[in-house]
Amino acid sequence: MGARKRILTSSIIIVFVLFAALPVFAAGKTTRYRRAHYRHVKWNPVLKGSYDSMTRQNEEIDRLQLPRIADQQQLAELERTGELVPIEETSSLRWSSSIQADKRFARPWTNQFMQDMSEAYYKQFRTPMQINSAVRTMEQQQKLRRHNRNAAPEVGEIASSHLAGITVDLAKRGLTKAQHQWVEDYLKNLRDQGLVEAAEERRTACFHVMVSNRYTEWREANQLADKISRE
Repeated sequence: MGARKRILTSSIIIVFVLFAALPVFAAGKTTRYRRAHYRHVKWNPVLKGSYDSMTRQNEEIDRLQLPRIADQQQLAELERTGELVPIEETSSLRWSSSIQADKRFARPWTNQFMQDMSEAYYKQFRTPMQINSAVRTMEQQQKLRRHNRNAAPEVGEIASSHLAGITVDLAKRGLTKAQHQWVEDYLKNLRDQGLVEAAEERRTACFHVMVSNRYTEWREANQLADKISRE
């Protein structure tokens, strides 16, 4: 009887050991999951848009005595007289396919800025920049506001500076971290010198850039300095 009891006890121990080795038995340890904690990242761009920035853009338009372009007829006339010039696509610069041909225009100094920036960007990353928007008419801006409540108005002290042809929107969707940082640094440098007003826009995934005509003088001074340094 004692022998049978010892055999039974040994069998129970063996079964317990085998059972403990099974994954099911260990589930108490392996199936415990910690609740995920997600950190909310605050939207805090280096280039912040603001009411003050928008008023400064309109003050620049008034200083230059530029018209806010009302309609297609006025736009066509400014393009015909060369007051607005085409921003041409190059190996370093491309347009969003959604932009119509008659809207691929800007003031001459904005065109200069765009060519310079895109060439510097291409030299760094061997890929072109993209323009998502340039000149607009008041009619177009009014239509835009119907489905985009964040769009600037077509009249008033914070009206869109696109209406004067001095502003471009640069695409930021798809940029790498290094490319995004490069664009930020480039625009911040010019902003700090009073040559542009720039804002990173979250909703439209672009960099909004208004260019002052002071850019031409600054550009020519830099080109002269470079020429002298090479001689």
